[in-house]
Amino acid sequence: MVDKTSQMFITGPKVIETVTGEKISSEDLGGSRVHTAISGNAHFRSDSEQEVLKMVRRLISYLPQNNQEMPPRLEVDEKDDYRPDLADIVPFEAIRPYDVRKVVEQVVDTDSFMEVQPEFARNIVIGLARIKGETVGLICNQPKVMAGGLDIDSSDKAARFIRFCDSFNIPLITFEDVTGFFPGIKQEHGGIIRHGAKILYAYSEATVPKMTVILRKAYGGAYVALNSKSIGADLVYSWPNAEIAVMGPQGAANIIFAREIAASDNPEETRAAKIEEYREKFANPYVAAARGMVDDVIDPRETHQTDPST
Repeated sequence: MVDKTSQMFITGPKVIETVTGEKISSEDLGGSRVHTAISGNAHFRSDSEQEVLKMVRRLISYLPQNNQEMPPRLEVDEKDDYRPDLADIVPFEAIRPYDVRKVVEQVVDTDSFMEVQPEFARNIVIGLARIKGETVGLICNQPKVMAGGLDIDSSDKAARFIRFCDSFNIPLITFEDVTGFFPGIKQEHGGIIRHGAKILYAYSEATVPKMTVILRKAYGGAYVALNSKSIGADLVYSWPNAEIAVMGPQGAANIIFAREIAASDNPEETRAAKIEEYREKFANPYVAAARGMVDDVIDPRETHQTDPST
């Protein structure tokens, strides 16, 4: 959509005022910002038609001519697959935020990432990119917003994009760092169960290659929903510091070891010890790998070496 020019609505401002008494301008009702940031009806916006058309041309460059062909492959001169900066992007501390786009930029081919719907449901980042010249679709939790948790809008956003990629034979890569489904009365009453289920259906029904890389946190039902082995992931990799569990070590320790903590002479010290015990015994990726939930624990700096075509 073009700023200050494009507008979409089913009933215009005058009809709304007549029926409901609400007064609103055409731009505030259905302008480009409304549909790219609030409603999610539009995917891109720019200041001019020329820029919008450039976006369209770039988008089409990732896609095949039809749904029976494979996406076009570009020849790239990527001799060095080792990306040392990846080791420093994701903080070791589980509560520290970071921008997942920095991970994406280091993993994909240089300047190849085209983000889709960047203003809508910003707690998840989706887009098209290339790895070694091959088109891939990326679904990434964004720890900078809502700690990367899944809500109604992000569930819809991810599910639609997964189905879009599957329609055009585009392999899917998920960069996961998720605390769970976002809690709240508004989310529950708004149907988070129904909307969240869309992600599971989309991943389960997709026939393209599906890969997941767990960057840091993978908790609860959201972990299952985001292309886990249990719903059909072809490959699941984990970085060494990842935590894979029903819930975070802090919350789990408070529940599992509640009596021991309460009876302790130093509850805080006991709590810290139990959190570490839980993390070592249950939450680390090597335990998940031993149980077949993770295919391999990889060095972050070697993530780019994974070939999406395989």
